[in-house]
Amino acid sequence: MKRRIKLSPRERAALEREAASTRDARLRSRLLIIIHSSDGWGRPRIAAALRCDPGTVSDVRGRWRGSGREGLTDRRAFNGTPKVDEDFRGCVRWMLSMSSPDFGHRRQTWTQALLIATARQYTGVAVSTTTMSRVLRGLGARLGRPKPLAPCPWTHKARKARVRMLRRMIGALPPEEVCVWEDEIDLDLNPKIGRDWMLPGTQRTVMTPGKNRKRYFAMALDARIDRLTWVSGPRKNADLFIALLKALLRKHAAARRVHVILDNYVIHSCKKTRRFLEDQPRLRLHFLPPYSPDDNRIEREVCRELHANVTVNHHHETIEDLAAAASAWLRGRDLRAMAKSRKAI
Repeated sequence: MKRRIKLSPRERAALEREAASTRDARLRSRLLIIIHSSDGWGRPRIAAALRCDPGTVSDVRGRWRGSGREGLTDRRAFNGTPKVDEDFRGCVRWMLSMSSPDFGHRRQTWTQALLIATARQYTGVAVSTTTMSRVLRGLGARLGRPKPLAPCPWTHKARKARVRMLRRMIGALPPEEVCVWEDEIDLDLNPKIGRDWMLPGTQRTVMTPGKNRKRYFAMALDARIDRLTWVSGPRKNADLFIALLKALLRKHAAARRVHVILDNYVIHSCKKTRRFLEDQPRLRLHFLPPYSPDDNRIEREVCRELHANVTVNHHHETIEDLAAAASAWLRGRDLRAMAKSRKAI
């Protein structure tokens, strides 16, 4: 018959302090098994209280009898030098900073198997997919979608200079003038497919129409108070853009000048738009560098969020319902911006 585990008052107090302070859940369970065993608890009672297997209780007791407190230490610490070290993590980080074809692979995207094989070529270390998952998680890597870009014909210096100039203009804007960021957005009845959480063995479905239909929104974001102005229409043309400019003039009727920061889309500088601007001295258009969506604040803060909250995986059966949902989201955002500006005052 195995002897009962006995603890001196000092030993018990030390184990209780360690159990209360440790962040290692497994070590805490081992410490509590020894503490409860010293109180005369049996295996079934300890296993039920700590939600572990009775065999685990026996194993921990044996480790305590054989080595005392040292026997409760996680034995993985004695497994030798770990395969994954900083050099291995650095190699994976370096690989992720480039694309798979840069390393001679035909596949255009990284997979864990490809990462494992490539890392082995450079480090000589072979790991499992489970270990690679932990490495990727530790690096903060995520499985996301690349962002499409078009090359800007301007030099990097010229592009940055234009953006700085626009931001200085906003910062020095007189109280009687208004500045807005402008952009257009396409709404497709054919849903954009986005990632979503799903239960194992299931897959969400998104119905697509037999024929796609579109609706277009032109929007302007006030650079000072974050309020929105928008119009919608069946076509993305000069009439849609001019309708937005008219809405801005009505909304800011008391403003001496309305500055509009916008991209180089053709409807912003076509003949019809230029003729309209000739009779509107209060309007000033300021063009961003070509192909620079990240420099347009409304593109980042409104257009992308509108797609994420309304158009991705949507289930609207008509383009009118989808447009109404988009308008409702824009109104909600505008109300939140209005409440925020009032709170700031």
